[in-house]
Amino acid sequence: MNSPTLHPSFIEKEGKREYVVLPIEEFEQLQIFLEDAQDLFELRLAKAEDDGEYLGLAELKKELGL
Repeated sequence: MNSPTLHPSFIEKEGKREYVVLPIEEFEQLQIFLEDAQDLFELRLAKAEDDGEYLGLAELKKELGL
């Protein structure tokens, strides 16, 4: 997962940075990067909570009534 290269422009209000403007392509890359980071975080969290018990496909289908 490579972090996107950003070229922000800042809009100031009373001498302080108030807003950031990004080219749309960079904004979209940033969104994808953040979604991937969230997925990775959730995967690591799930692995940390793993109790080692799994259902096979046949067992899952039976449990779901399929």
